[in-house]
Amino acid sequence: MTFLKNYKFLVSFLFIPVVGLLISFNTRPDDDKPVQKTYKTEYVIVLIIDGPRMSETFGDSTYKYIPNLSGVLAPQGVLVKTFRNNGTTTTNSGHTAICTGVYQSVKNDGSELPKHPTMFQYFLKEKGLDSTQAWVIASKGKLNILANTKNKTWKNKYTPSQFCGVDGKGEGYTNDRYTWRDAQTILSKYHPKLTLINLLEVDVRGHQNEWPEYLQAIRNTDKIALDLWNFIQSDSIYKDKTTLLITNDHGRHLDGVKDGFVSHGGGCEGCRSIYLVALGPDFKSNTELLNCYEQIDISSTIAELLHFNYPVSKGEIMTDLFK
Repeated sequence: MTFLKNYKFLVSFLFIPVVGLLISFNTRPDDDKPVQKTYKTEYVIVLIIDGPRMSETFGDSTYKYIPNLSGVLAPQGVLVKTFRNNGTTTTNSGHTAICTGVYQSVKNDGSELPKHPTMFQYFLKEKGLDSTQAWVIASKGKLNILANTKNKTWKNKYTPSQFCGVDGKGEGYTNDRYTWRDAQTILSKYHPKLTLINLLEVDVRGHQNEWPEYLQAIRNTDKIALDLWNFIQSDSIYKDKTTLLITNDHGRHLDGVKDGFVSHGGGCEGCRSIYLVALGPDFKSNTELLNCYEQIDISSTIAELLHFNYPVSKGEIMTDLFK
């Protein structure tokens, strides 16, 4: 009997560790499977203020033309003064770089679609959402190209809704006041998950060689940027769940380069230097970064926030923005 008891004890003693090892082995997590981070962000809005020069925005230490961006919005988020357009510094090419994560030279008259499918298309396909959950809203009608691609596999598929130009018909230019009015209507009605808004006044006034009006346009768009953020915070669906990225498609020539502030499209520092103000529940606050991020990083960062795959982008996730 004593031997039998000792035998049973020995078997039990040996069996427990073996079972433990088996259980440990069978429940071991898959080390090769990345753990998906969780974010509070459920909605992303990109506001593109078309064509201000840094010397009249964050390159001016007084910030006199952008009191809201500098004094109200940037302190609530992350400011990148060293943001860059390292591609073609024109309107359609700059917007395309933001929406595809790839630099390419696109005809600036709206007659050429991006070569690569946009982040809107990948987002809508992967999430199984209809077109009203992603929008391109622009003062410039020609920016309706951002809703599609010339890529044969993706052309005319998973395209976002668009409201660009006069009456949203993809033609002409309309006043930024109307664009902001229409944007509020669309945001309130559909609460899209991913939205891009373009404001043209700064760029147009510059091309018209109207210096006082150009400066006033910077003030006007600065006010709209604040109004947009206040709209987000006052909306019960968007509040505390929305990331807002405010940036530019390009800058303008420096004084002494060609015709100065009137034009852009070259490789001078004035054309390439732009800014990024990033606000949202997953970003740091009251932070200025010296990292030289660039336009193509925006789509990668949005894909990270909204949890969709976007292999097209050549950019990187702007990890320094995150808490």
